[in-house]
Parts: sequence; structure tokens; C-alpha cells
Amino acid sequence: MSHKAWMKTVPTENCDVLMTFPDTTDDHTLLWLLNHIRLGIPELIVQVRHHKHTRVYAFFVTATYESLLRGADEIGLRKPVKAEFGGGMRSFSCEEDYIYENIENELYFFTSQERQNIIRYWLENLRAKQGESLHNIHFLEGQPIIPELAARGVIQQLFPLHEQRILKRLMKSWVQAVCEAQPLDDICDYFGVKIAMYFAWLGFYTSAMVYPAVFGSILYTFTDSDQTSQDISCVVFAIFNVIWATLFLEEWKRRGAEFAYKWGTLDTPAESIEEPRPQFRGMKRISPVTSVEEFYYPPWKRLLFQCLISLPVCLTCLALVFLLMLGCFQLQEFVLSVQELPRILRFLPKVILAVIVTACDELYKKVALWLNDMGVW
Repeated sequence: MSHKAWMKTVPTENCDVLMTFPDTTDDHTLLWLLNHIRLGIPELIVQVRHHKHTRVYAFFVTATYESLLRGADEIGLRKPVKAEFGGGMRSFSCEEDYIYENIENELYFFTSQERQNIIRYWLENLRAKQGESLHNIHFLEGQPIIPELAARGVIQQLFPLHEQRILKRLMKSWVQAVCEAQPLDDICDYFGVKIAMYFAWLGFYTSAMVYPAVFGSILYTFTDSDQTSQDISCVVFAIFNVIWATLFLEEWKRRGAEFAYKWGTLDTPAESIEEPRPQFRGMKRISPVTSVEEFYYPPWKRLLFQCLISLPVCLTCLALVFLLMLGCFQLQEFVLSVQELPRILRFLPKVILAVIVTACDELYKKVALWLNDMGVW
């Protein structure tokens, strides 16, 4: 189904994450993955559905409340503590689950984002055993299965489902609201801390821009037309911007730390070492650091690719853009020099330039993706 069609569907109840497959997926692949998920992640509940019109299979994934509690303990999810136990935020522990707020309420203890984060953690940590393979895909021992299958196109999409009830509430209190503060806590609960922190910064930045806008307008109004007055105004406005920028940064540091403490990410430990991205290819070898099998790509090959392919391709693209832009400017001068041409044709060079920019943008995007993938194989 198309992206818009998925957005308009009513999600199946008791489903947090949806995994879809291409319509060409065979039964062996589906059963192989379903068996690995059920054996490797017994905490998950997987329902298999088939869309009769598109012939697409999908896994509807969720988990029980007890399993989510164990998952929260496993990933160290930070949750608010009851006031009688000290308050604040603390990493969740099943042994002391009674100290956390709303622990008795299965519907409201976890936000939808937290549920989906736990399930995604389980799915991305489903590991392959030594010698396992699916068709022509051969896994390394301990390699994550789901990201590799998604990179190979075996899994078409893996995404969380929206909750229409919460979306409608956010639509009224956030999108449709005029001159009201953003519901940052609701945004954090639904989309997560990273998204909430972005919109917190965006709102703070927008509000802070009022000061230079007002000061600049007043300065422009009372500045005389002579060069001396304009030079003085520029200097004054530059000094004001330096002071404003300094105060803006310092105030955001304080405001950002306040949000981080409130949402439980101020003292979050650094993220562990990330897995190599699934698109990475190379020769198999035994790591001299961890003594386990890994993919390895020699640095000299990467440097050779960058010097002989990446650099010439980038320079060629830059030269092509420069020549096309120069040609459009020359065409513009020629059109303006011919007085007999209709007025509408005078805009032709600009239209051609706009088309060229759009076409080059699409072309260069594909070239950049290809260089990025090939350059790290």
C-alpha cells in the first residue's frame, strides 16, 4: 500500500509496530523470520495478516504489559518515581517496580513511544547464530537479523503505528492552537525526547528572534538617509546582535538542561557502540580487538575509490552545474538584448534554470547515495 493509504487505515488493536513485506515474498521467508522472532524474542506477540488486494503480508507486533516491564528494565528506561520514594527520574527496575508512578495502570504507565522503543530494541537485537542463512543472505555470528533483512529488501517497511486519539488531541492543542505555548510534555510522551527537544529549541529560537526584529525595525525607522547615520546604525545593530546571540546561547543552555532533567535524559549514560550499518559490505575476518568474525574493508581501497571515483564525479557535477548556470545567464542577456521578442519569452531563461536546478537536484541525490554506499563497501 502507498504511504498515504497506510496513514488512512485504522490500526489493528493491540499493535505497536508493523512489519511489511514485498508482494513477492515466499512462504519460506515468512515462516523462517516468524520462527526466529517467536523463538528468539518470546516476549513479542506477532500476528500475521495478508492484504487481499495488494497481496502484501504484514507482521503486527506487540507485547504484554509484563514483557514490556522486563524490557524497560533491560534497556534502562527512565521513569518518574513517586514523591514518597524521593521523586525525580530513575532507570526502571522490576525488583522495585512499586516505587514508580502509575505502575498500577497498564494503560498509562508506558507511552506509545516507550512501548514502540522497547519492541524496536528487541527486534533490532535479534541475533543470528553461526552459519545461519536465508536464501543467498549469509549472516555472521551475532549479526542483527532485522536490520540486515531490511537493508536487503526482504523486509519492506518497519514502522510504529500512530494512535489516532492522541494525534487528534495534539492537533487541537498544538497544530491548530494560535498564540499558545507548545504542549512539550505531550510531544515528549508521544514522539520521544529528541523530537520534543527539537520543537522546544525551535519555539525558543522563534521567540528569541522577536528582540532583534523589534530593535532592527526601530533602528531602521529612526535612521536618517545619509551615509553616516546608516553606518552608525549598522555598527549599533551588529553590537546588539553579538550581545543577543551570547544571551540566546546561554539561556538555551539553561533551558535545554531544564528540559533534559525534566524528561530524564540529563545524566543518561553515553550510547554504547553502534552496530555497523547493514549496507556495509567487505571481507570476513577475525577482529584483532574482539576476536569475533566481522566484515572488514581495507582503508586503502576506500581511499582509492575516493580519489579515482568520488572526487572526479564530484568535480564533474560541480563543473556541469557551473556551465549550465553560465549558459542560462548568457541566454538571459541574449533574450534581453533582442527587443522584438514577446515579453513572455523574457522569462524563458529563468524557467529553464528552475527546471535544470530541479533535475540536477534529483540526479545528484541519486549520485550522492550511490557514492555513499560504494565508498564504504
